[in-house]
Amino acid sequence: MTILGCGSAKPTKTTSPSAQLVELSDKTFLVDCGEGVVLTMQKLGIHTSRLYNIFISHLHGDHCFGLIGLLTTLGMLKRTQPMHIYAQPDLERLLTPLLDYHANDRQYDIIFHPINPRKHAVIFEDRTVSVETIPLKHGVPTCGFLFKETHRVKHEDGTFEHVTSKRYAYCTDTMYSEKIVPIIEGVDALYHESTFLESMAKRSKEVKHSTAADAAKIASMAKVGKLILGHYSARVEDHNLFLQEASPIFERTYLAEENLTFEI
Repeated sequence: MTILGCGSAKPTKTTSPSAQLVELSDKTFLVDCGEGVVLTMQKLGIHTSRLYNIFISHLHGDHCFGLIGLLTTLGMLKRTQPMHIYAQPDLERLLTPLLDYHANDRQYDIIFHPINPRKHAVIFEDRTVSVETIPLKHGVPTCGFLFKETHRVKHEDGTFEHVTSKRYAYCTDTMYSEKIVPIIEGVDALYHESTFLESMAKRSKEVKHSTAADAAKIASMAKVGKLILGHYSARVEDHNLFLQEASPIFERTYLAEENLTFEI
């Protein structure tokens, strides 16, 4: 999993809005698409042609304003493979006029798959990867995503069984919610927002976000392999403060920083 952006709504000198790449079974998925995604991928030497599907957690601008730039760039690069976008139904209504104006000569299809962020459901599945929604608690309808990599195992009697080998959970934006624990229990890696510090807990609840301690409590209850913090408030310049709050609660905690890649 590669971090393209790990900041919150206000960009800073060191953080861009939310976006990350998840690579499973030779497929590259884009999760959220804040501004500047194309530029960040170019800096990292990652070709946009590698993108397989796009998953958008919610429609706050810092999670989707980069989409029109990305989709028009794919058109200029003569992409022909369809692009599938999984998001709330309103995204298609909002993006279509922009695509008609800026990318009406593109040679590839954009296929929108409406999802219900309030429901835990499988929204994508093929032979090796499945993706499920994780209902979250935020100011607008929001969901996280649970990625599962599976492999076919052949038994001695000739039968086959699908076995899950890797699981990764992406949970942003959300306030503290123990309801997600059964869905993400035992995942190899959890990305959980940590917008605020405990000294900002009142503000965190007002805007329906989490503190670093909140994220660590969820990771501990869910017994995850490792916790990755992100979606930092621009008010906190020293990201190590998030780590200092979370690590005593959940030891295997790491900081998301842009351009970093984590093994799931």
